[in-house]
Amino acid sequence: MMQETEHIRLEQRWVSPPEPCREKLEKLATELNVPLIIARILWNRGIEDFEGSKKFLRPSLENLHDPFAMADMEKAVERLNKAIDSGEQIMIYGDYDVDGVTAVSFLLKILKNLGTNLSFYIPDRLTEGYGISREGIREAQRRGVSLIVSVDCGITAVEEIQLARQLGIDVIVTDHHQPAEEIPEAVAMLDPKREGCPYPFKELAGVGVAFKLAQALFRKRNLDEAQLFEYLDLVALGTAADIVPLRDENRILTKHGIDRMAVTSNLGLRALLENTGLTGKLLGTGHLVFIIAPRINAVGRMGNAGRAVRLLTTENEGQARNIAKILEAENRKRKGVDDQIFSEASRMVTEGIDRESNPAIVLASEDWHPGVIGIVASRIAEEFYLPTILIALDGEEGRGSGRSIPDFDIYKALKRCKHSLLGFGGHKYAAGLSIKREKIEQFREDFQAVARSVLHPEQLIPKLKIDAE
Repeated sequence: MMQETEHIRLEQRWVSPPEPCREKLEKLATELNVPLIIARILWNRGIEDFEGSKKFLRPSLENLHDPFAMADMEKAVERLNKAIDSGEQIMIYGDYDVDGVTAVSFLLKILKNLGTNLSFYIPDRLTEGYGISREGIREAQRRGVSLIVSVDCGITAVEEIQLARQLGIDVIVTDHHQPAEEIPEAVAMLDPKREGCPYPFKELAGVGVAFKLAQALFRKRNLDEAQLFEYLDLVALGTAADIVPLRDENRILTKHGIDRMAVTSNLGLRALLENTGLTGKLLGTGHLVFIIAPRINAVGRMGNAGRAVRLLTTENEGQARNIAKILEAENRKRKGVDDQIFSEASRMVTEGIDRESNPAIVLASEDWHPGVIGIVASRIAEEFYLPTILIALDGEEGRGSGRSIPDFDIYKALKRCKHSLLGFGGHKYAAGLSIKREKIEQFREDFQAVARSVLHPEQLIPKLKIDAE
């Protein structure tokens, strides 16, 4: 068994990339007029020619892909245009994390400028959980909504979208998560990861897919797309916060969004930059991921994520500053709860997990806040380098969050254990689940059995990728 220590120090396995062709490497270095070591770093990231290097080093909005290359985009734009022109009530329905909050805020800003009748809805993390909920659909009915546009969620909401249809509400799904075997019967399903979708870039964040919908809408209405670029600060924040690969369109949107943020007219972002001492500083993705994003996430974890949307869409400077202060307080509270759970979970691992016989962690407690267990699961997975699931119990049910390591697809693992779960969703590295208390022990055994069958000892040694020696 592991011995209890303050920090687990695991050896690292150095992984060097294949040796590139010297002649081609020298050609790239010459074309770019850079040292050989820079050319090699680019090569190791799959950038092997001048044109690819140019796109990577100088991301241009001119290189954005055609939004209509995404499956169902024509259907989505046709239905959205009809709703706008007919004055229908439209609800933007988003997730409560930064990706979802920025996607909701972005579409609210864009559609408001078109004179649309709008509202938004973000589910309560504690009472409704992730994604489109039946309560959210009922609320749409109460508001007289005839069209829901989901952002950063919806690809697995089969029953909920069926309910919406029964109530006479159309749904356009925009999502970027991995679809399940059955997809909902929505008016349009925008997700580059959909099977058969020809869109050339599959790794957009949720806010990125929302941006593509807006881009297609503007093209269809013959509007100037430059108006969209004014809100790329929101797109950059959501993209960076969701830790999607900063390649292709993600790189373009993030680069130009960060440039925009430095001179942002968004009062909420201004207030956040002011509160965090970033006003006037040269910004990078690290500032977005580690300073700005946690403050927006905190309000969804500890309170009501709707406040974050109001912060990012308000046109009142006083309101922006007041909400930003609330987010700051929520983030301090979140940090305290986070540290407490991490300490307890670490102790449970060191006292009760044999990493050789059970290369996966499944822990549960009634004392854990369900809003922060995802953060703590990520810290535990990093600390012990094992797939980790933490479950916050409430009565006879629990909500869990899982985080993984590179060689273990946690979503596929949960599919193999689904007989023990009430529900689950996610992707390769992160997932969420709901479970009956009585099923936790069986689930733990099943999940650890999957880990044993998949992971070999060398895969439990953290990799340190080396570009050159």
